[in-house]
Amino acid sequence: MKKSILKLLSCIAALTVFCGCGSAQDEAFVNMDEEKPTPTMAVCEAEEEYISEGYYPDTAPAEEYNTEEYNYYTENGYTTVSTSPLSTFSADVDTASYTNVRRMIYSGKRIDPDSVRIEEMINYFDYDYPSPEAGEPFSITTEISDCPWNDNNKLMMIGISTYKGSAASDDRAPMNLVFLIDVSGSMYSDDKLPLVQKAFSMLTENLSPADRISIVTYAGSDEIKLEGADGNDSARILDVINSLEAGGSTAGAAGINTAYEIAEKYFIEGGNNRIILATDGDLNVGISSEAELTRLVEEKREKGVFLSVLGFGSGNYKDNRLEAIADHGNGNYSYIDSEREARKVLVDEMSSTLITVAKDVKFQVEFNPANVKGYRLIGYENRVMADEDFNDDTKDAGEIGAGHSVTVLYELIPAGSEMEIGTELKYSSTSEGVSGDELLTVSIRYKEPDGETSRLISKAVKRSDYSYVMSEDLTFAAGVAEFGMLLRNSKYIGDITFGNIATQLSEYDYSSDEFKDEFIYLVNTMKRR
Repeated sequence: MKKSILKLLSCIAALTVFCGCGSAQDEAFVNMDEEKPTPTMAVCEAEEEYISEGYYPDTAPAEEYNTEEYNYYTENGYTTVSTSPLSTFSADVDTASYTNVRRMIYSGKRIDPDSVRIEEMINYFDYDYPSPEAGEPFSITTEISDCPWNDNNKLMMIGISTYKGSAASDDRAPMNLVFLIDVSGSMYSDDKLPLVQKAFSMLTENLSPADRISIVTYAGSDEIKLEGADGNDSARILDVINSLEAGGSTAGAAGINTAYEIAEKYFIEGGNNRIILATDGDLNVGISSEAELTRLVEEKREKGVFLSVLGFGSGNYKDNRLEAIADHGNGNYSYIDSEREARKVLVDEMSSTLITVAKDVKFQVEFNPANVKGYRLIGYENRVMADEDFNDDTKDAGEIGAGHSVTVLYELIPAGSEMEIGTELKYSSTSEGVSGDELLTVSIRYKEPDGETSRLISKAVKRSDYSYVMSEDLTFAAGVAEFGMLLRNSKYIGDITFGNIATQLSEYDYSSDEFKDEFIYLVNTMKRR
């Protein structure tokens, strides 16, 4: 693919320090009318030239037909604490939505609102969460400040982070990987099979002799191209990868069945047994519906083999099917739009992408009606669970890898707010609430990668934890959430514009993080449209 030279306009903000002081934190959480110090912004624009080394795709030509598919879901609304004090959902570390949206912005295409999953956009980025204490699977970080898109409400962030293990071959469990590669005719273009080959070639460079690699392809039928090769036999593996050619129809279900058979044949006890499916999702032979594929991978996942999905391409991309396969196959879902993204997912983040440290991870937040009137979970619409499922170990939930973090945002309506939400129950036993400083309790259940019984950890969050100064992490996560809400045409975004987000993000210097710096460029791109 021809490399392009992109000229980016980056926004450089000169900040003045906050002045003045606020009232007590407890009062600040309840009192919405408190005057808070605001920064004075001096914003200027400078032009800087970047040389693209295959990092970003070229602007795609207009396509005659667009048959991309995305699931529709209803945005989470406000919930009344007095009637529904529990919020329960599955963890999500998928990132496909962000890179797919990025692809649409760079190519100048219309952004499908249903392609925007805000939690995946937020969780694409790294945040400065502490490592867990010795013997603990996660660290839990919480923060509460003012909601930038609704002056009457507060914004709470919950962040969990696992131990940042090493992906080095001598510091991880052996891997039994099956590369399941779509070589049908729809994979012909440069942003599909050729990029798949580059991605798996990068991964091959980081294997060890203890690893086992198999390659299964599928088009009109499935074919075993390589079986149980040693990880150090890179020449043989690369020869197979580079010899692949696209052509024919797509019988994905047959390939999935064969991949599971191979993964089970070379199963490594105590190792990382995983299928990595690379496709555009355009299945057209045999089992092809989202429901049928979901049932298939649900049946197969009981074998102890994880299934991760790498999505490629545009025009006929089937996001709905690929998300369902990954979610029900106990794996991750990433969208690869460039060589840089392939390296990020399969090399730089290999431990978090491929090495699971906890499975069936569930969140349950219990709100105190004495201090919180209502709440809104931002994103995670397709991850919401019934409250009773939290303690049910038979219910599947999300998986988290070594070094993964999960970030969750809630918009909170403080007790005493005049905002009307739902119907208050006259005879609710919790109408007077629970006295004290606590706002809520965050509970997390998880299982060991090969375990069947969950463990529980919890943390209480207090009114005194409120701060009118948003941290660097919360400021950025809030900006990503606002960006996603604008792209989804959210009814909760208020008067926020892309320009407001750019100004908000200029409060901190994110230039040392190339991915956050790029996000700010995307914000400014949308501001200029």
